[in-house]
Amino acid sequence: MSLSIETLSHIAIELQSGISSQDRFARLINGLRRLLCCDALALLGYEQQLFRPLATAGLSPDVLGRRFRLSEHPRLEAIARAGDVVRFPADSQLPDPYDGLVPGHQQFKVHACIGLPLFTDQNLIGALTLDGMDPHQLDHFSDEELRLVAALSSVALSNALLVERLERQVIAPVSTGRLSPAVDGDEMIGLSSVMQQLKKELDIVANSDLNVLITGETGVGKELVARAIHQGSPRAAKPLIYLNCAALPESVAESELFGHVKGAFTGAIHHRIGKFELADNGTLFLDEIGELSLTLQAKLLRVLQYGDLQRVGDDQNLRVNVRVLAATNRVLKDAVVAGEFRADLFHRLSVFPLHVPPLRERELDITLLAGFFCERSRVAMGLSSLVLTPATLAVLTANRWPGNVRELEHAIYRATVLARAEQGSGDILLKPQHFALDAAHPHPAVDHQQYLLKPIDLVSLRQGTDDYQRRLIRLTLDSCGHNWSACARQLAMDPGNLHRLAKRLGVK
Repeated sequence: MSLSIETLSHIAIELQSGISSQDRFARLINGLRRLLCCDALALLGYEQQLFRPLATAGLSPDVLGRRFRLSEHPRLEAIARAGDVVRFPADSQLPDPYDGLVPGHQQFKVHACIGLPLFTDQNLIGALTLDGMDPHQLDHFSDEELRLVAALSSVALSNALLVERLERQVIAPVSTGRLSPAVDGDEMIGLSSVMQQLKKELDIVANSDLNVLITGETGVGKELVARAIHQGSPRAAKPLIYLNCAALPESVAESELFGHVKGAFTGAIHHRIGKFELADNGTLFLDEIGELSLTLQAKLLRVLQYGDLQRVGDDQNLRVNVRVLAATNRVLKDAVVAGEFRADLFHRLSVFPLHVPPLRERELDITLLAGFFCERSRVAMGLSSLVLTPATLAVLTANRWPGNVRELEHAIYRATVLARAEQGSGDILLKPQHFALDAAHPHPAVDHQQYLLKPIDLVSLRQGTDDYQRRLIRLTLDSCGHNWSACARQLAMDPGNLHRLAKRLGVK
């Protein structure tokens, strides 16, 4: 079998009918798989010494979520360093990044393997990998024919990069091959419609200087969104300063935000620069903003309105130029109505609100995230391969994940530890029993009768809500052996928030 110009031209024409880059990549991969008759094929994007799968065929679906760093994958490193077609011997001893990831073929040791580096303007932008279970499956394709395939793939990838640059309105040259503003570890994984919408909104606001309020449940990745906004903004070269408002005792919160001068209070033995000064000309990320006291909210509002602040104990005003990104898992509109959050500060912060969807609304992304965390876990524990069985993927996608992405990440790491203890340190299979998701989220034996509305004197909604929360916390705390951390996990709350709520309700 040989490749004809007509056949490749047909694939090239078909690519023009794709609506999005992802659609074009899928058309390219499926067309080449039919043409080359290989068992597995992947299109990879390249950036910062790392390959990122863009489209695959014949591989496990979680591969799209995995990230392959060159220093950890010698085959991919060989492809990246080559300027031409790379044919690996069928019995090559170099580990293959797809070991165990071809459904129905757990053993992937002897097979046909070809790598095609993809270039634009002599810069590496990606790679195409071809694999066949028959060691001689790809022998009849000449290097010249494979170069044509590489050229077609390079054009498709380069065009997608160009379109992405235009959409992002970034001046950086396309030849850098950068596919997103995030770096390894900060990437927002997800191809679901809600995540695509979030990324579009993020791109819109990142290049502005607006304050942003990021909302969402605990564990959805609000800090990741804040980092992406900063990295995509004109302030990216300046510092991004982080402050968790929920972890601050009220006695030191003002000093943390605005700094203090020597002698301002007992223990102030030297001058201290606050977070606003550290973030000058950069970005300040205030996590759990809803936990700030009303007094501090008023002082924060003044900084946002006028750009000046006073250190504690100082009469001199300081000018700062800071973009504020705030995050909360509370519904601040309700807090405003309840008098727990200033309405003027809420409106000042929520100039451009972003809502991060919970994982239960991103079912399509669970598989990608599982693959992403599997690769991280594999590297961290020094394993040769870490594979999710189809049954495991089915269990993971069916789970509700009340702790969202953070819970999924911890579940993958915990399962890897258990599987390694059971199977050794080589090729590890993650099976459903390694997760025990029901055990991870036990439901206490609740007497639901005590929560039913009974004939009682009418009370305000706030009083009734407080009473319900008070009883639920006490019941959950009893079921967790009075372990506050376990109680917070059971209630899907930040521990600091739980402690403050319990204190307000008189539970502790």
